[in-house]
Amino acid sequence: MQDNRKQILKYLETNSKADLGELAVLLGLEEAEVANEIADMEKEKIICGYHTLIDWDKAGDDRLNALIEVRVTPQRERGFDRTAERICNYPEVSATYLISGGYDLLITLEGRTLLEVSRFVSEKLAPVDEIISTTTHFILKKYKDHGTMMTHKSKSERIPVTP
Repeated sequence: MQDNRKQILKYLETNSKADLGELAVLLGLEEAEVANEIADMEKEKIICGYHTLIDWDKAGDDRLNALIEVRVTPQRERGFDRTAERICNYPEVSATYLISGGYDLLITLEGRTLLEVSRFVSEKLAPVDEIISTTTHFILKKYKDHGTMMTHKSKSERIPVTP
């Protein structure tokens, strides 16, 4: 059943609105088997949630996304966990990752304006004793997000010339 689980996960990762009957046919399984496997993987926290990817620019809702690199002093016996958990509790924070390289944590953040994001950094991150420094990068345009192309080539309006 391990192979079936992997196939189900791969399919759901790119199509969370999957129809169970369609998925069962694709995998050559009974619909009940697929439903039970998904329910088990949800209980085991293998499947952690379902998300819809939205192009907010096209929806007419201005949102600003930022990546914030954070340098942290690790805590005895807890490493980076306590600081990361604290950061995760802010509703503006979309994701928090422990990373390698010159910084320790990478935070993805959503705000409405540059000022809102900069206030988050200066008023919420900077006062945390374990945080040594931060660097903020603003996402100007998304080309691909979560495996989905966010930009589409427009069809050429030029008329082809033939000899």
